[in-house]
Amino acid sequence: MSVPRDYDVNPRRFALGSRSPAARALYVRLAERLRPFARVLDVGCGDGNLRAESPQVVGLDGSMTMLRAHPAPRVMGEAAALPFRDGCFDAVTAVNMLYHLPDPLLAIREARRVLRPGGLFVAVTRSRADSPELAEVWRPAATTFDAEEAPALVGEVFERVEVESWDAPLVTLGDRAAVRDYLVTRFVEPADAGERASRVRTPLTLTKRGAYVYGSS
Repeated sequence: MSVPRDYDVNPRRFALGSRSPAARALYVRLAERLRPFARVLDVGCGDGNLRAESPQVVGLDGSMTMLRAHPAPRVMGEAAALPFRDGCFDAVTAVNMLYHLPDPLLAIREARRVLRPGGLFVAVTRSRADSPELAEVWRPAATTFDAEEAPALVGEVFERVEVESWDAPLVTLGDRAAVRDYLVTRFVEPADAGERASRVRTPLTLTKRGAYVYGSS
């Protein structure tokens, strides 16, 4: 199933996750990979985490709330119908956003359309086995673009696919308030998140699992 988008009505949920050290490390690593590319489109750019690391980024998002916080250049638009001509970007990224779409292939095909020959597509997503230490109170639901299926989906559009996975203890939640906030970023309602957090012993280190998936032609 696709993950609901609530960025206009609940921007705090997005901010709780996007400001974490683990999120910043993700964007720093991605910026390193994008350094050789002069013009990058960040699809589902949010409020500009990638742009903070990569000044060559053009942000695109369907949420006006997110775009207001993103530095220019920024464009309102949808991943499945990009408002750009063919072949105008050197790289296209989709960071933790393709699982919002009922059919991620539409967005992946659009990404290829706006890439120049030899350009790079990068998708980032989590695994269904993410954060196993929270299994007693929360488990990730299967989505339309999990790390388990993401390489095959990207491979339906791009001839060459490279996968860089992560599976390591990357996030430490120091107290129950931190556990509650983490659960809120995973779409648990705040009151329910607080109750679940009360059942977790802290500090708690979470194993983060997911992947960067690179596509090229």
